[in-house]
Amino acid sequence: MGKKLIVQVCVCGAGTTKKQTPHVPITPDEIARDVVACAKAGAAIAHIHVRDKDGVNCMDTAVFEETCAKTREALARENLDIVLNLTTSGSKFSDDLRLAQLHSCLPEMCSYDPGTLNWGYKSVFLNTPVFLERLGREAQELEIKPEVEIFDGGMMGAVDYYVKNGFLKAPVHYQFVLGVAAGIPGDISSLSYLLPRMQPGSTWSITGIGKAHMPMMLAGLAEGADGLRVGLEDNIYYEKGVLATNPQLVERAVRLGEMAGRSIATAQEAREILGLKKHVAF
Repeated sequence: MGKKLIVQVCVCGAGTTKKQTPHVPITPDEIARDVVACAKAGAAIAHIHVRDKDGVNCMDTAVFEETCAKTREALARENLDIVLNLTTSGSKFSDDLRLAQLHSCLPEMCSYDPGTLNWGYKSVFLNTPVFLERLGREAQELEIKPEVEIFDGGMMGAVDYYVKNGFLKAPVHYQFVLGVAAGIPGDISSLSYLLPRMQPGSTWSITGIGKAHMPMMLAGLAEGADGLRVGLEDNIYYEKGVLATNPQLVERAVRLGEMAGRSIATAQEAREILGLKKHVAF
């Protein structure tokens, strides 16, 4: 088989609701169960957002702590391993709150969104230079690997700036999130623009939002991506009109990878590929 392929599952995101799909995990217990199921299905990384008691996106440190603790305990009971990747996204929250869970939960990875976007033409996905500089410094101090999420082409130049000025450390791990309304399209032409602009020695993963989900997985495999990102944060359907579960989306990514001649990375192999430091044993 070819080089290892890292499958990441984004279990719920900030916006997917129970009204849209009953399969999205919302509570800490639901998230923990879904992460366990996805680890069994072949996911090496779990990207986690949290919700309040009403199911609304939040950045409550205590909820992150409960979710991480229950997830780690559930994995340990099953003798499973997965890399935890916590979000730092949340424009309406203070910078302090967006970073607090990194200190208290010590994940191996965190999201790093290197620019601001008019998200879906409806809201501002705000990531100020002050916040990005602080996130970069604190991630390095805590030895947490940033996953640099690219939603628009101009963010590639921002990555270069933050690397040059020491706020991001090479090698960079890019997560291309293609097909967000007001972002870069979910098609092959976007990859032809993005890939040549990566920092030398970088790794990269890809996802497509909604209908771009399957095409971007296939494009990523064709171009030799280091990883595929799947999950109900990005896409709620298995096929037109058929709602998916997170484990189903992971299983499909695994099958596609194997059909493309790729072997599927374990969590430990993902750590080696991405240069991660495991802070918490479970």
